[in-house]
Amino acid sequence: MRTATATAAAVTTALLGAGAAAVAVGRYAADAALRPEPGRPLPGGPRLSIHSTAPGRVALTRSLTSLRPGTYGLVAPGVHAVVGPVLPDAEHDPDTVVRELLSVTHGTLAPGTRVTLTPQVYVGDPRTALGLDHADVDVPGELGALPAWFLPGVRDTWVITVHGLGGSREHPMVVMPFLHRHRLPVLDLGYRGDLGAPASPDGLGHLGESEWRDLDAAIRYAVRYGARRVVLHGWSTGAAMALHAAERSALADRISGLVLDSPVLDWHTTLRGLAAARRTPAVVLPLAVRAAEGRAGLRADHRPPGADPGALRVPVLIFHGPDDSLAPWGPSRRLAAARPDLVTLHTVPGAGHGAMWNAGPAGYEEALRRFLTPLM
Repeated sequence: MRTATATAAAVTTALLGAGAAAVAVGRYAADAALRPEPGRPLPGGPRLSIHSTAPGRVALTRSLTSLRPGTYGLVAPGVHAVVGPVLPDAEHDPDTVVRELLSVTHGTLAPGTRVTLTPQVYVGDPRTALGLDHADVDVPGELGALPAWFLPGVRDTWVITVHGLGGSREHPMVVMPFLHRHRLPVLDLGYRGDLGAPASPDGLGHLGESEWRDLDAAIRYAVRYGARRVVLHGWSTGAAMALHAAERSALADRISGLVLDSPVLDWHTTLRGLAAARRTPAVVLPLAVRAAEGRAGLRADHRPPGADPGALRVPVLIFHGPDDSLAPWGPSRRLAAARPDLVTLHTVPGAGHGAMWNAGPAGYEEALRRFLTPLM
């Protein structure tokens, strides 16, 4: 009897120990998934090798990623370049893809260099990267001063841009030339967790659930300095922030439209994708997702952005597509179907997360022009 009792106790202790270890691993994976890494490409994308370069072209490892249509940044430590479309008629080996090489911002694309394709095309600031005059401004936020770039324009409708996962203030520069041509003032916001901005109190990102208050501060700043109306243009979690602001801000009546690129509308799927991309063992992935939801305050009693289509009060333009593996486009389709009077869905095939502009800049900007014209 004593032996059986001892065996049962040992088994129970082992199970409790394994359970505690799994919870600890899940919590660690949750923190890894939620800890912001501003300006660094999202994890999980394949690393590509530079095979060769020639004037105006570069040969990369052949993969679904390197075959994506459009214009992208190419990054490695100390290296940034910009590549354009695939050149199907260029001579290449069976295991390579040749793309147009538009520029090398810094560094050298030496054969053998391991690079990542990213939607961030420009580095620096609007003046150094685009030749656009801007002012470095501080937006007063609840945690402290938030860094932002302000590009002046003659209209009294401002566009506030806000990046998302794996991005920084540099990402929205892809649309700045377009907005500048249409004489729209632009406020490009850095928020909690970004370089130069205050850290969040727990050091973690919350997929827009807390960060939206920094966007709310940017709306107050815009109105204080002359904006009669604002259009919020957000990518990824920045799009979630825009939806939260439209629903919760005391200045929601100043918001005249929302542009949502790759919006994170399904917390569970995005957290699972982030945790898996950071090599979380499959056995603890469900624990990691639950731990991340708890750590980020994304519990069942919190509704994700866009969960109530009836709450929308302004026109919305969504850029999204079926190839976004981090923020599934199903919720975007459902939101558009529920409110066809206000929501326009511009479907972008072949685009990864946050890369809807990259996959087709001309189509993106034409859809944006049609949407913004009545709001200017």
